[in-house]
Amino acid sequence: MNKEAYIFEVTEKTFPSAVIENSSKIPVLVAFIGVWSEHCMSVDTIFSSLANEFPGAFIFAKVDIDEQPGLRKQYEIDNVPTIVIFQNGEARRADMGALNEQEARALLAELNIQHESDLLREQARAKHIEGETPAAIMLLTQAIQQHPANTRVAMDMIQIFIDINELGNAEGLYNKLPERDSTSEQGKSLNDQLLFAQAAARTDGLEALQQRVTENPNDLSSRFDLAVCLLSQHDGKQAMDHLLNILEQDVTFKEGAAREMLITTIRIFKPNHPDIAQEYQRKLNNLIAQ
Repeated sequence: MNKEAYIFEVTEKTFPSAVIENSSKIPVLVAFIGVWSEHCMSVDTIFSSLANEFPGAFIFAKVDIDEQPGLRKQYEIDNVPTIVIFQNGEARRADMGALNEQEARALLAELNIQHESDLLREQARAKHIEGETPAAIMLLTQAIQQHPANTRVAMDMIQIFIDINELGNAEGLYNKLPERDSTSEQGKSLNDQLLFAQAAARTDGLEALQQRVTENPNDLSSRFDLAVCLLSQHDGKQAMDHLLNILEQDVTFKEGAAREMLITTIRIFKPNHPDIAQEYQRKLNNLIAQ
């Protein structure tokens, strides 16, 4: 028999049984939300989907703070969305603010709620970082055999192919991604990286371009190609410095190509390095305003 997804709307009256009592059996994730908030609706959608993906593994309980002011006051909810995890009758931790799907999955993983294929992904990522890329590819191959529907495995494989410059394999696998994944934040990042890597392959190479720029700082075409090469090697911060240098000399360089590349790079940095993204966005805004 298929297990049922546990998704409830909770009131002050049902909270003791639906949340407190049940939390002694399985984890209960309580989302304090406002139906007027776009971020709250996004969190609702993400955790409802995960509750269906992991039926019976946890309870997803929703509290509308406007309709349940007593619960809002009791748990001191000042901002929405706020996720509070209950285990064994007690509130164990709280996360304030919007969560994306990756962050929501990480939260569940802390409760040992995840697929075996995602455990293999973590092992593969560690192997790749340690330089054991063939071992990482073997682990991802094993993961996709175990769970073909887990497209996160495919996206990890695409990332590795980009990193080792197997661009044909990366593009072929990327083109097979469902639209939901190719248009996701991670999917867009992979597409940007792939485009940069393909563009870098058409240049004269990093060392030659570095020498040209050193000898002639005003050679904007070489500086632009150098930025492309740096981006393909994940040195985005130095690439952005070169792009800003180009824009300082010619804000319309290549019909705005340098500006568009800088905007794209800022977008790539935003999810994992918001401080750096904000810094370069500010620099770009100041430059355009001049």
